Amino acid sequence: MRKTTVKLWLMGLGLGAASLAHAAYDGPAVRFKLAHTAPPGNHITGAYEKFAELVKEKSDGKVVVQLFPGAVLGSDRVLIEGAQKGTLQMGVSSTPNLANFSNQFQVFDLPYITTPENQQQLYAAINPGGALNQYLEKAANDIGLQPIMYAEYGYRHFVSSDKPLNSAADLEGLKMRTTDSPVEVAVAKALNTNPAPIAWGEVYTSLQQGTIDAEGNTFPHLYGAKHHEALKYAITSAHNYGMQVAMANKKWWDSLAPETQKVIQDAALEAVTYQREVLYPENERQARLAFEEAGIQIHDATPEEIQTFKTLTRPVFEEFAAKLPGELIELVEQTQQ
Repeated sequence: MRKTTVKLWLMGLGLGAASLAHAAYDGPAVRFKLAHTAPPGNHITGAYEKFAELVKEKSDGKVVVQLFPGAVLGSDRVLIEGAQKGTLQMGVSSTPNLANFSNQFQVFDLPYITTPENQQQLYAAINPGGALNQYLEKAANDIGLQPIMYAEYGYRHFVSSDKPLNSAADLEGLKMRTTDSPVEVAVAKALNTNPAPIAWGEVYTSLQQGTIDAEGNTFPHLYGAKHHEALKYAITSAHNYGMQVAMANKKWWDSLAPETQKVIQDAALEAVTYQREVLYPENERQARLAFEEAGIQIHDATPEEIQTFKTLTRPVFEEFAAKLPGELIELVEQTQQ
């Protein structure tokens, strides 16, 4: 988006011209790499592009972010391993994949622990200074990482290639693609589907060949991977929420000058706010429109239908919540009140 448009958006948030200016950067020149797996045109990609643009702007061009999108440097796991080792300054991972490094990030996998209606409270808690932010920062620090930006991934919905989806009961018997996440597999079983853990890159072919006939993901992610070409039905189950978190190598982060850290932190907050309020809603709208134009029938689940999903998956919630710190569960649940 053009710089003029961004300024108008910021002013619409109540930030005047004076707020748009920044103090001259007097820190050292720094160049670092940030890698993620999102494809071109996705709101996640846009968020990190905005982050790089703002870092450069706020540092008067002295701090430069080299972006490596589209999994060119590897999967989420590879990127986080690189950040831990210090071979990569910042790696981005989805929250489900971060759970492989610290199970505390598995809290967001729990079915219906968050809902779209309470996103603003969640953002306040996960933003710098929020209680949830502070808790997860310690969890990340314990494994050699420093959280930089909790970019939005969004809410996952169920889709199918052949069977109309108008209720939770319609999922019964479907061959459901899942990740390796034990929570996701358990949710699939609780909904009486047959879970089939399959790597993301193989899902499109699996849909075409009938190896699977259903999956759960965000509309933008499904559309970006062209899965809409093999799908016919969807239900807005919003059963799972995720984020794409930029993690820095902790030792590298601690070595940065305070001025550099501030530029990065300020840019991250401004970029993620822009993503949440502009990029993500627009990407979601465009993906849904493309689904409809492709002939996919989308059923908007009613509150009563969502309650049925919640009831069926509650045993999964309780099983995995019992393995996580009670304080963490409470911090997330507080954002839903």
